[in-house]
Amino acid sequence: MGKVKVWDGFIRGFHWLLVIALGVLYISGEEGWLELHFVTGYVLLALMLARLIWGVIGSETARLSKLINHPTKVVNALKGKEDRVGHNAAGSLMVVLFFVLILLQLVTGLFTTDDILVDGPLVQYVSYDLVELAGSIHHSNIDFIIAAIALHILAIIAYRFKGKNLIKTLLTGTVESSLQQPKMKAGWIAYIIFALFAAVLIFLWGMEPLSQLMA
Repeated sequence: MGKVKVWDGFIRGFHWLLVIALGVLYISGEEGWLELHFVTGYVLLALMLARLIWGVIGSETARLSKLINHPTKVVNALKGKEDRVGHNAAGSLMVVLFFVLILLQLVTGLFTTDDILVDGPLVQYVSYDLVELAGSIHHSNIDFIIAAIALHILAIIAYRFKGKNLIKTLLTGTVESSLQQPKMKAGWIAYIIFALFAAVLIFLWGMEPLSQLMA
């Protein structure tokens, strides 16, 4: 039994940046701070795109292929019969759910409008009916994201009672285990990808709301 590195620097940073961005998006949406809402949305979209790419080229535990598991493995994980570094099969299912819900929220946001002052950057390219549908999904999907977050927090608490401190692992990137060390890659590569995506999206769509925020 010894310390095994589970999460690279980007995966750890991705998790906490995701938490912050979702919090800012929710509060800014509720308060009508639309410039902040849009800029944060573009940054989060860049973060998600970087995470998807890192899921192909990144560390072993970051790979998207590791998130797809047979239902039997999910059941075994829920019963505590699966032991592996990184997300177990049940946790992987939760990650996939988050990815789908967050990407759905971000993409629909690009097609939404308040019918007064602010339009998403892609509103002009689609029909009004599609804009209405996107807006409806965007406003209702947040409830599913909140429910998923609540379920995630409950799972963290449950694992804490079982002696597994998932939050500490996401802070340190290591865990006590007798299992083999997974292959790691330098997280700074993914941060560069994230920064490039963020710069492009802000340049294309975010300059106006960003300038209003900084005014």
